[in-house]
Amino acid sequence: MDKPVYLDHNASTPVLPEVREAMLPYMGEHFGNPSSSHPYGRQCRQAVDRARQNVASLLGCSDDEIIFTSGGTESDNLAINGVVRALPQKRHLVTCRVEHPAVVQPCRSLEKQGLDVDWAEVDETGTVNVDEIESALRDDTLLVTIMHANNETGTIMPIARIAEAVHSAGSLLHTDAAQSVGKIPTLVNDMGVDLLTVAGHKFYAPMGIGALYVRRGTPLRPFMLGAGHESGLRPGTENVAGIVGLGEACLLARESLDRESGRQRLLRDELWGILKDGVPGIRLNGHPEQRLPNTLNISFPGVLGSAVLAGAQDVAASTGSACHEGEEESPSEVLSAMGLERTVALGAVRLSLGRLTTGEQIYRAAQSLIRAWQEAIA
Repeated sequence: MDKPVYLDHNASTPVLPEVREAMLPYMGEHFGNPSSSHPYGRQCRQAVDRARQNVASLLGCSDDEIIFTSGGTESDNLAINGVVRALPQKRHLVTCRVEHPAVVQPCRSLEKQGLDVDWAEVDETGTVNVDEIESALRDDTLLVTIMHANNETGTIMPIARIAEAVHSAGSLLHTDAAQSVGKIPTLVNDMGVDLLTVAGHKFYAPMGIGALYVRRGTPLRPFMLGAGHESGLRPGTENVAGIVGLGEACLLARESLDRESGRQRLLRDELWGILKDGVPGIRLNGHPEQRLPNTLNISFPGVLGSAVLAGAQDVAASTGSACHEGEEESPSEVLSAMGLERTVALGAVRLSLGRLTTGEQIYRAAQSLIRAWQEAIA
């Protein structure tokens, strides 16, 4: 039996063969500690330096502005908590309702510690209200943290516009770009951000590796203590193989970004067209245009999204709602923040394409989803 069509690339991507090949020597023969001065260590240090240059090249920054981490969650926590620790005289943050838990939970924790946090709303497309962010800014606002693209709907936020308002108020801007790096342009100077989160496993590097862009001069203090690795901001011996994989993934993304995003956009729109024809009343969730080229979040009418996926054996994807262990299924907080009715939000399915997705797979997945919906609604 053929494997199901994998349409869950926003959750995790496969490690590309080129990335695996680049990593392999650093999982065997090249085993030195990058901090060691002997040839074994220097060889690994050179590999880390090359990878740092590749990440910086994709983001359009200097290599000394890249800090390697264990992934998106650590990068988000370092950005938020690191700025708070560096600017203790300021006590106010701004974020929005549809952020990833790696941003939401640190902000909630800081609220409990006495900091003020404003939570900006989003409209029906999932786009954050820039005027609301601007109105929330205060003299003691140390940081605004707004994701670049939403992980559920793919909606792309107007980060450059937000940056203008934030910097005019004398504050810093962080964006969680875990979902956008490698899929759309993420040049830090065009966006105007001070900090930017990268997660390797969202664009064909392995799990457990990521990076944080830190604009030169940005006040930041580590929240983990140890030796002085990564410019003193992230202690711990470097994950050389993972870092090499991340660097290779960035190199591949830079070489194929426009071509691959265009290809995936065409396939995504083809998938949407087939589903619209086969499922009367199906709904698109997210911005119709300002959306990641690989992401399609849709609500099937009259059924649970989980029921559709359970019946679509040819598709591996995620629902747009969170299922809490031991509790009844509840609607996605992202879709609820967009104003979707409970039944509509519970009917959501997120389909996210990738580099290996083909036209034949799109047709096969669409037919499977349509059949599953017909069976579930009967």
